[in-house]
Amino acid sequence: MDSKAYQSWKENIYRPVTERERGDFATSSGFPVEPVYGPWDLEGSGEDAGLPGQYPFTRGIYPSMYRGRLWTMRQYAGFSTAQESNRRYRYLLEQGQTGLSVAFDLPTQIGYDSDDPMALGEVGKVGVAIDTLGDMETLLAGIPLHRVSVSMTINATACTLLAMVLAVARRQGVAWESLSGTVQNDILKEYIARGTYRFPPRPSLRLITDIFGFCARQVPKWNTISISGYHIREAGSTAVQEVAFTLANAREYVRAALAAGLGIDEFGPRLSFFFNSHNNFLEEVAKFRAARRMWARMMREEFGAADPRSCLLRFHTQTAGSTLTAQQPETNVVRVAIQAMAAVAGGTQSLHTNAMDEALALPTEASARLALRTQQVIAYESGVADMADPLGGAYVIEAWTNRIEESARAYMAKIEAMGGALAAIERGYQQREIHEAAYRTQRDVESRNQVIVGVNMFRHEHENPIPTFHVDLALQDAQVARLAAVRRERDAVKVEQVLAALEEAARGDDNVMPLIVEAVEVYATLGEISGTLARVFGEHRE
Repeated sequence: MDSKAYQSWKENIYRPVTERERGDFATSSGFPVEPVYGPWDLEGSGEDAGLPGQYPFTRGIYPSMYRGRLWTMRQYAGFSTAQESNRRYRYLLEQGQTGLSVAFDLPTQIGYDSDDPMALGEVGKVGVAIDTLGDMETLLAGIPLHRVSVSMTINATACTLLAMVLAVARRQGVAWESLSGTVQNDILKEYIARGTYRFPPRPSLRLITDIFGFCARQVPKWNTISISGYHIREAGSTAVQEVAFTLANAREYVRAALAAGLGIDEFGPRLSFFFNSHNNFLEEVAKFRAARRMWARMMREEFGAADPRSCLLRFHTQTAGSTLTAQQPETNVVRVAIQAMAAVAGGTQSLHTNAMDEALALPTEASARLALRTQQVIAYESGVADMADPLGGAYVIEAWTNRIEESARAYMAKIEAMGGALAAIERGYQQREIHEAAYRTQRDVESRNQVIVGVNMFRHEHENPIPTFHVDLALQDAQVARLAAVRRERDAVKVEQVLAALEEAARGDDNVMPLIVEAVEVYATLGEISGTLARVFGEHRE
């Protein structure tokens, strides 16, 4: 059957009769959803999905995918003090988690110590408070860094938190060459969607490329950036915008690294990505496939990467926090399971599943365990991990993969015409596009064109409350007291000397990472290191 035969069927045989049938169906990106898909949807595309492990990696970056090794199962966790968070990490590892994913509180993310007036009321709230190397030692106590990969959601202060992990590894006797993990280190999306920046964009790019160069030589297994579409989607973008804006940011990082004198295959293999998995199961699978193909082509055709590893879009996925509802929170278990299945069917290398109570509070141990069990059921019981790209070849998946790539390329061309991602951010382009998409979605929810179960339909007026987790506010005082003790006991002269050397390096062209490692090892605080850099770089104001 060809496209003409399909159109004839649609006009003469397909007869919508119910209100639902007559309604308009569309994806988050505005693609109209046809009543059925077939070979006519692939006519003229010229695309051959190929095989897993073969360029352009549409069907997966490894030949065997999960038959060889399951994705890394992570649960994003961190709250209160390093000691409290360490207990949660060890609990999750005992339950079968295979990698740590660390959440930091807002002062840590922006570079303020817990005793800074700017930190008042935020210490330990949305993540763990880390002020000094002592906190990082407590956070990772009893965790074998040579066997467990550590992922850190940290951006503006990524250089300092990474330096602390390296210092802990050195004290544990673990060679840096054997360390594996990821530092998010994606500052551009902070200006677009998230807001935890400290320094202006251009010096922030310098810090990122310093991490690239340092790790390429000394921490070769470490993923030096996790270029994030997750927060772009959480801010309200469509699936197409998530892909387009993320890959445009990635292009900017590659150009910055090349301008800093690094070779494409020197840092390319350690670039990684972080995507959202939203509610439209089929659109999400197609999104992951399209992003993988686009990245491979960009790295080979645009930047001349010769090492195949530079062309592999390796990505972590988190289920969509913005889709979780405070109403009927048990329903979130179903949402998370669907989103996690989409990530696996789409070929993720690492996955975090949200807990059902995260629209209300930080997850309890029981809800975090259930979220982890969701991954384990998919891995060991569903069968979806038994083959690579299980939905590859489905007409709708192939058609939407092509459509997402085409639409994302159009967005990226607009960004290029503005001078690249950074220039477009400075003009507010991506921010406006996301705000408009979020507004359209909210309007559809309020008009019930988009159904949110338990919110705008199928509501239950007498819900039973579920137990929620609460951070002990007294722990902030304990954290401040520990910080004061470190300040009293350290060698203040050494701290001043190292910070002065760091400021001089920041004013020049030297890589600042070796001095930041030295600074944390003499117990300079996160706030002192960030403040030193801020004196040189300035602070960003939107």
